[in-house]
Parts: sequence; C-alpha cells; structure tokens
Amino acid sequence: MRELVLNSCSSDDVFAHIQNCIKGKLTQHWGESVLTFDNNIGKGTIRTISFNWGVSLIDCDLTLSKETKLVFDTKELSPIEFIFITKGFLKYSENNTDSYTTIAQFQNTVISNKKGAHKTFLFPEHERLKINFIRIDRQEYLQKKNNNICQLDRLLVSIFNDNKGDVAYTHGGSYSLKIADEIKMLNNVDSTSGMLRSLSLEGRLYLILSLQLLEHKNFEENMNLPEALSKEDILKIHKLTTFILENISEPTTLAQLSSVSGLSPKKLQIGFKILYSKTVNEYVRQLKLEISKDYLKNSDLSVSEIVYAIGIKSRSYFSKIFFEAYDILPTDYRKHLKNKNSSIR
Repeated sequence: MRELVLNSCSSDDVFAHIQNCIKGKLTQHWGESVLTFDNNIGKGTIRTISFNWGVSLIDCDLTLSKETKLVFDTKELSPIEFIFITKGFLKYSENNTDSYTTIAQFQNTVISNKKGAHKTFLFPEHERLKINFIRIDRQEYLQKKNNNICQLDRLLVSIFNDNKGDVAYTHGGSYSLKIADEIKMLNNVDSTSGMLRSLSLEGRLYLILSLQLLEHKNFEENMNLPEALSKEDILKIHKLTTFILENISEPTTLAQLSSVSGLSPKKLQIGFKILYSKTVNEYVRQLKLEISKDYLKNSDLSVSEIVYAIGIKSRSYFSKIFFEAYDILPTDYRKHLKNKNSSIR
C-alpha cells in the first residue's frame, strides 16, 4: 500500500503535493490545472479549479496500480466536501483508523471533519475511479453576500457555521443519476476558452452543488429512495439509459425497456421518477428532443431526416412537442441559429 500524507487542506496545495508525488504532465489554462499521468503509480487525470468565496473543484479519472491511502495531517479547518462518484468506489475514515465507510457509485456524500482530525481516503488498486469533489471553505463562503446559508436544513446550517471545527459530520445519502448526468456535462464542457469556459464550468458546478444540497434536504425529510429500489436496480437503470441513447432511432416501449433492464415496469417508473424526476416516456422524449436540437445546430440534415434519426414517425408530432419544450418550431430554431452565426461574422 502507498501512503500520501498532506499537510494542507487547500485545494491548490493538495493538487501541488499530489503532482509532486505522481509527476506526469501538467497543463494550466484559464484557471484550470490538469495533471495527466501514465507511469508506475497508475494512469489518469486529476483536475483542480478554484472559484471565488472558497469554492473549489477537484475531479479525478484514474486507475492506481496499488491501494493508496491519502491522509490529511493538518491543524487547519477542513473544507466541507460534497463528493460524488460516477465510476468505482472510495473508502473514507474520519481519523485514519481501520474503520472505513464505503462511498458508493452514484451516492451523494457530504463530509465535514473536526479540526485536527486525520481525514483519510483509501483508493482501491486496479479500479477505475471517476470522482468529483466540490470543496467549500466555510469561513470564506460565509463572507459571500446573499449566501443564504440560513435557508439550508438545520444540519447543514450548523456545519457551515462551525468555524471552529467542533463537529464531525458524514452524510451518505441517496443515489442520483441526475447528478451523475450533470457531472458528465461538467466534464464535457465544449472547447470554448477563456471567460466563456470559466463561466460555463462555474455555472455547471453550482448547479451540481444545488442538486447535492437538494438531495440532502430530501433525505433528511425522509424523501429518500424507497426500500423497493436497490443499488443494483439503480445500476440497471443507468445501464438502460445507455441502451436508450444507442437505440434512439428505434421506437421503444416500456415493456421492451423492462425486458432489457430486467426490472418490472413499475420499478422502472419508480426509478426514473426518483432519479430523473420524469416518467420513462418523459425521459425518452426529452432525450430525443435534446438530440434533435444538436442535429439542428450541428448538421445539415433536414427536419424530416432528423425526425427519422430520433425515432419519431410523425414530423407534425415532432414539431408539436419541440414547440412545447422550447417555445419555437424546429425550422425557426435552425433559422435563428443561422442568423445568429451570420451576424457574428
């Protein structure tokens, strides 16, 4: 087992220390630092971005060659960490003991340590991990105008106001594919650069954070997942969304999706409603519309060809639901995009 001891809680310091140990190639643009490595330590990328008011992001996509322990040995007040794993798992110990809590894939997790505690993360070997850490320095964030901390639930208010680090808190919440989708979009922000990219990343990060705060509120108010929906069921639904995307040009029925996933129609509906706030049909329709927008923007396909490509048989029905969703007809949307592009030139 490898062990890496960090003497600072600052995201920039953590990143610098990891970079010094892992080596690899470092690139820095527009406030983002990205470390790419492929050596005896393992393979992957680690990125950090710091925003105003003590908010920072560290995200990882990596596979390590050995089990690795990351220990925070510092007297500083640790940030509040909102952790979400979209691939793999991670183990966590509040005080570097052999008693670990597993942070599971798609589970919303919030961690706040006592000041001086030896917070420890245990990274498994030969396991691809995709982890998103949103970290908040509470002392700095409380200086933010209109932070509205008082509007959070009682538990989080006490954590944010604990500027002495007297309280330890761990929230292992519900599973959310909606948060997973938003993190995927965060990691796929397009090739815009400079201010546009920074604003896109910051906006997406705050959206993810708001969803994590909402999940915490719902969990504390006993609105969490029903016992009938297990972690295995959630993984099946996640796999099913890939099937839907890959077969978007084909008509699908609830019965077919039930057969593909191995879940009953009732359980599918429960899962999609909780994880996406949509019925199965609403989810499929929204996905078709989003893909159609991309076709209208980035391809020369006619509207009729697009309708065929997304598996909708009637062009008039497509125009109807497109207008209901976006308040504009598909043909007008494409004209608007062309006029906008020509005016920029």
